[in-house]
Amino acid sequence: MRGLAVRPQLLLIDLDGTLVDTVPDLVNAVDVTMRELGLPPRGEASVREWIGNGVERLVRRALVNAYEGEPDEALFRRAHPIFLEAYARDVSTYSRPFPGVVEGLDYLAGTGYRLGCVTNKAAAFTEPLLRQLGLYDYFEIVVSGDTLPQKKPHPAPLLHAARALGVAPERALMVGDSIHDVEAARAAGFQVACVTYGYNHGMDIRDARPDAVIGSLLDLRELLGSA
Repeated sequence: MRGLAVRPQLLLIDLDGTLVDTVPDLVNAVDVTMRELGLPPRGEASVREWIGNGVERLVRRALVNAYEGEPDEALFRRAHPIFLEAYARDVSTYSRPFPGVVEGLDYLAGTGYRLGCVTNKAAAFTEPLLRQLGLYDYFEIVVSGDTLPQKKPHPAPLLHAARALGVAPERALMVGDSIHDVEAARAAGFQVACVTYGYNHGMDIRDARPDAVIGSLLDLRELLGSA
């Protein structure tokens, strides 16, 4: 990995798989949905591979029990509201920040970096989750999956946040866990660092060639210090 060529002024950080391990509550909502439809539970191992492209895609994958494929549309229309209700009820019951997240955010905030959260999760879930876990106030801006017509890997959410905070893309860093974060950052003209522990559909994030790979958000101290 190349490391960072320029010290950023702004860090935009992904939510699911980067800040918070949201799999347990997503598994619960998926399995509640499956039970109500008379289908077998899908379980954590499968859901962990399916997340990262928004709730609708997760529900579709759960219905076909596979990463690819499309369910019967009538079945999806029954399943989607069941899932939404179940997940809204338990959006932070079992989800927790990954190790090093709170300490990393404290470091970034304390050293004057501007922070935003950019996620493909809908705002109806994003803001309650961040608030309930005590993370919301770290961020000057939160861009959710339905804030704009586009979501990652489209660059629009990243560029929207940078414009709103008055920071040039070349002075911004995207911190994420998946190839979609890398693709969005490259298209937006951002630098990008990825965590090793997130949700990348079973692929090694190093294969996406981010500028840097870190083991936790706390490792940003060393990465930013060397920029």
